[in-house]
Amino acid sequence: MSVTNVAVVTLLYIGLLFAVAFYADRRRQAGRSIISNPQIYSLSFAVYLSSWTFFGSVGRAATSGLDFLPIYLGPTLIAFSWLFFLRKIIHISKDQNIVGIADFISSRYGKSQSLGSLITVFAVIGIMPYIALQLKAVAYTFEHLTAGHSPPLRTSISNWLPQIDMFSDTAFIVALLLALFAVLFGARQLGTTERHEGLVAAIALESLVKIVAFVAVGLFVTYGMFDGFTDIFTQFTARFPDRAYLLYIDQDHTTYFRWFS
Repeated sequence: MSVTNVAVVTLLYIGLLFAVAFYADRRRQAGRSIISNPQIYSLSFAVYLSSWTFFGSVGRAATSGLDFLPIYLGPTLIAFSWLFFLRKIIHISKDQNIVGIADFISSRYGKSQSLGSLITVFAVIGIMPYIALQLKAVAYTFEHLTAGHSPPLRTSISNWLPQIDMFSDTAFIVALLLALFAVLFGARQLGTTERHEGLVAAIALESLVKIVAFVAVGLFVTYGMFDGFTDIFTQFTARFPDRAYLLYIDQDHTTYFRWFS
């Protein structure tokens, strides 16, 4: 695909997210929130599935088989505890004016400022490599879709400013756009009453896009490329008998103990 087409579609999609977030914020200011319902609230939790998931899950399934599933089954099972566990966390956060994980943990130990500072440092150091991984996944996707096409922006910048090539870096541009979005809809206010409704609405919309995409791809693969679920496993075991172990538990790479733990 051409760089122009992919870039235009990407910018239109990001523009749509900005518009939805802006609309949600305006509705909140008017006293008519669009996220005060369980459907949108539930969809907003799908932020757990990040851009790297599209690569990591497929690669893990291809190399480790069923071992890729527990990372989703675990959090899904934990969701059953939200009725009392998540509710308690929210009540504590509201009562003690907590706005972040550092405040939450330090409040359980006498609101220790030194502990809160230490947790903040660990959180920042811990999240930076993960954010970098997400940006790498987005950039890799863009470059993969446009393989064989020379980006006009990169060519022009290299001709005029060969020593400055940062603005031709896909990951750098994505980082700028995401930072702008985070500032506008996530970090303008840090009050405990601030619900970041624009951010929640945008994430919920992204979740709908993911659901439609996953279902469409799943139907195409299952009933377009193959003749149902049985045909998928039958052809897999026939074509790759040496890799049939990927479909089973109780192997050296996916033991019962590892699976259940």
